[in-house]
Amino acid sequence: MPARLLLDPLTAVRLVDDAVTAPSMHNAQPWRFVLRTGTGTIDLYGDPDRSMAHADPDRRALRIGCGAALFSLRVSAAHRGLLAQVPAGPGPGDPWWFATVGFTPAPAADRALAGLHPALRRRHTSRFPFRDEPVPPAVLEGLTTAARIEGCRLTFPDPWHVRTVLGLARDAEHREEADPVARAETAAWVHTGPGTGGRTDGIPVAAFGPRATSGTATVRDFGRIRPVRGQAWAMFEKDPRLALLTTDGDGPADWLRAGQALQRVLLRATTDGLATSMTSHPLEWPELRWTARDPLVGRGHVQMVLRLGYGPPGAPTPRRPAAEVLDVR
Repeated sequence: MPARLLLDPLTAVRLVDDAVTAPSMHNAQPWRFVLRTGTGTIDLYGDPDRSMAHADPDRRALRIGCGAALFSLRVSAAHRGLLAQVPAGPGPGDPWWFATVGFTPAPAADRALAGLHPALRRRHTSRFPFRDEPVPPAVLEGLTTAARIEGCRLTFPDPWHVRTVLGLARDAEHREEADPVARAETAAWVHTGPGTGGRTDGIPVAAFGPRATSGTATVRDFGRIRPVRGQAWAMFEKDPRLALLTTDGDGPADWLRAGQALQRVLLRATTDGLATSMTSHPLEWPELRWTARDPLVGRGHVQMVLRLGYGPPGAPTPRRPAAEVLDVR
């Protein structure tokens, strides 16, 4: 077995610069990294200042976002000929500690991981309509394999259950509109004008996309929370291609695993020329979340709803620099 590499600060910065391209709820980027110079490892922590007490009280979405960042770190390491090792086991007793990553030189690094590296900065959430063009079965199979590699399942519900999920998304929007605490929490991460210039997080108006003229869009309509003058309207695809990312369990380890699977699927989809968007909106309400599960595919816990198709790739959203999220100790 190759000896563990003592990661140097410059390499750590490059890895974290790639890691922060990961998606997270409302682009809150709820992660912190610590380079331990004595061991050459990187610790991943959640950032309590970026948690959402109302929409995410158990920090499920926060851990999913951190898991996506962890997967991006693994891709970055493979791109640089390193094997990122994330051993399972108890942590240091800190509830915000999620993982410790060690590195070894890997001349034959995981080519599948390394091949996803170009997609890190090409992947953007697209809140625009997709073309009514089917996704080839071989591409869908590749996405299911990507999720399976990370210990999760990706399934594609039949049209009748797609309609159920669309209804859940609409219900979630109505519930948020009626809940002032939920609206305020979302609004804190949405910025629409020059007065918020310089922010390195959240959802800017350029990433809103148009408002749907019908009830078939699964994308979250941030214009409901922060109305934008002149925001366009558009007809979204009549029969969206949805995918459900599920785990067998529903605890902290499952959520971190789901985040890694989510990012692997998104990067694979981007590499295959697909545009993607995600919604956790109906999953934020416990009384709605159980209904999102597809009863035809057995038991499981839905961790994310994805929309896949061919269309505009979506606008980039700001990212916090490595200097803001990485400590060297």
